[in-house]
Amino acid sequence: MIKPKVGRMFLATCVGSFFILILYFQNISRSASEQISGGNSFPVKSGRSPLQTLQENDQLEKSAVQVTLQGRRELLEETCHTHTRKRRVLGPEDLRHLIVDDKHKLLYCYVPKVACTNWKRVMMVLTGEGRYREPLAIPANVAHVAGNLRSLSEYSTAEINKRLRTYLKFVFVREPFERLVSAYRNKFTRSYNTAFHKRYGTKIIRRHRADPQAEALEKGNDVSFEEFVYYLVDPQTQREEPFNEHWERVHSLCHPCLIRYDVVGKYETLEQDSRYILKLADAEGEVKFPATSKSTRTTGDMAAKFFDNISPFYQKKLFNLYRMDFLLFNYSVPTYLKLR
Repeated sequence: MIKPKVGRMFLATCVGSFFILILYFQNISRSASEQISGGNSFPVKSGRSPLQTLQENDQLEKSAVQVTLQGRRELLEETCHTHTRKRRVLGPEDLRHLIVDDKHKLLYCYVPKVACTNWKRVMMVLTGEGRYREPLAIPANVAHVAGNLRSLSEYSTAEINKRLRTYLKFVFVREPFERLVSAYRNKFTRSYNTAFHKRYGTKIIRRHRADPQAEALEKGNDVSFEEFVYYLVDPQTQREEPFNEHWERVHSLCHPCLIRYDVVGKYETLEQDSRYILKLADAEGEVKFPATSKSTRTTGDMAAKFFDNISPFYQKKLFNLYRMDFLLFNYSVPTYLKLR
C-alpha cells in the first residue's frame, strides 16, 4: 500500500484488488523527472506539465479568466465540504468518463451535451500522433468510438494514482436544465435516433402514458417532455438501472467531490475556457477548439417553454434530482420554475 506523506490529504478507495489513492482538494508540484520516472515514461512537450503551469500561474497576477476559474474551484470545494457527508468508494467504472492524454498530461471528464463531441475530437488530434489534424474533419460517430481514446479506467492502479496526482484534470459543465432539454431534443425528437426510441421511448410510453397506441408502444418515437420528466423522477427508474449518460447528473459522471478538478469549464464560456486549457497544455499550435453553431443550441428561453406543461409538483421533484449540479457549479434556480 502507498502511504501518503504528512501534510498531504488523500482519499483512499478500494474495490477488491482495485485500489486508488485520490488527491483531494490539494495539488502537489513535482519535478518533470519525478513525473516521468520508471518504465512508464512518455513524451512531453516541455519541462513543465499543464498542472505545474497552472500552479505557477496561480502565484502570479491573475487574468480575468484565471480569477473566474479559481473562483469556480473554490466554490466547488466549499460546496463539497458543506454537502458531502460520506466518502463513496470509487471503482474502475467510475473512471470510464475520464479521457487520458499522456503526451500533454491531461485528464478530461466528458459530459454528454456539454460540447463533448468537439472535445473528444480535440483529444483525438492531441493523442493521434499526426493521424488527425483538423477536429471537424473527424466524424461525430468516430469521435464517440470507445477505442479511439483511452479511459483512465483502462490503466493499472499505480498508473491511475500517478495520473490523478500529476495531470491537469478538467471538466465542462452546463446549466442542468438546459442540458436536460438538449438531451431530450436530441434523443427523443430526432427521427434518426431509433435506438434511443426503442431502448427508452417504448419503456417511457408503456409506463407513463394512459392508453398508448400500439404503434407508439412499438416505436417509442413520440415521447413528450412531460413523459420524460415522469420517467426521470420515478423511483423505479434508478432502481432498475443507472441513468443514461446523456441525462445523468454531472456529479455522478465525474465525481467532483472525490476527484479534484483543476479547471471547471462552462458551456456558457466554452471557447474562452477551451483556449485556456489548450494554452496550459502548450497545444495552441497543434489544434484549435472548433467554433460551435449557436443557431441550434438549447437556450434558457427554449428550456423555459419545455417546462410550461410541467406541474409545480413535478418541477420540484426534478429540481431536487438535479439540485447538486445546480449547487456545485453555481447555477441559479431558473426563474421559470414554480417551486413554491
